[in-house]
Amino acid sequence: MSSTTPVKQIMQERKSVRKYNAKTKISRETIVQLLQDAISAPSSSNMQPWRFIVIDDKEIQKNINFFSFNQEQIETASAIIAVIGDIEMYVNAEEIYAKNAELGYMPEEIAKKLGQDALAMYGSASTKTLENIVHFDAGLVSMQIMLLAKEMGYDTVPMGGFDKTKFAEYMELPANEIPILLIAIGEAAAPAYGSSRLPIDRIVRFNK
Repeated sequence: MSSTTPVKQIMQERKSVRKYNAKTKISRETIVQLLQDAISAPSSSNMQPWRFIVIDDKEIQKNINFFSFNQEQIETASAIIAVIGDIEMYVNAEEIYAKNAELGYMPEEIAKKLGQDALAMYGSASTKTLENIVHFDAGLVSMQIMLLAKEMGYDTVPMGGFDKTKFAEYMELPANEIPILLIAIGEAAAPAYGSSRLPIDRIVRFNK
């Protein structure tokens, strides 16, 4: 699929693939570029709470499958991208806004105030509130990962069905990082099933 393929076509052709060619390798450089492009996604106050663990070691893929309901794609995909949410993302607030000023996106005095305000607001938020924020933002970046992967000619499937507590323990995540989603990426070994959608008039309302 070329870079000139319309976004709508990419969206329609993206399917959740669960059977992968286990021999297909995707270079780490390719995955890093994919993630670099994907993080253009919006996030709450531009705090960018997403973190990623790329799992391309077959032994580790096999091990995490023990607490991921033995899903075939976890072991046969070229890699698993674990999307992690950092609930202490606000510690980067001043750095993020200072960079905005440096790049000329906003005046320095405004950037400084926004950075301080974000640090204070998120720093005083409850853990539950922060968890809700990072889950929401992880969804935004995850969709971009899957669409960009399809544009590159790869297939994906998002997986929320895994024991997140055991995953965090096995991967030795710090307390501020919570696992949210696993995305398998690779080359399809069999076509994905199509999936229907509810009629648009059942799911859209205008105003009240």
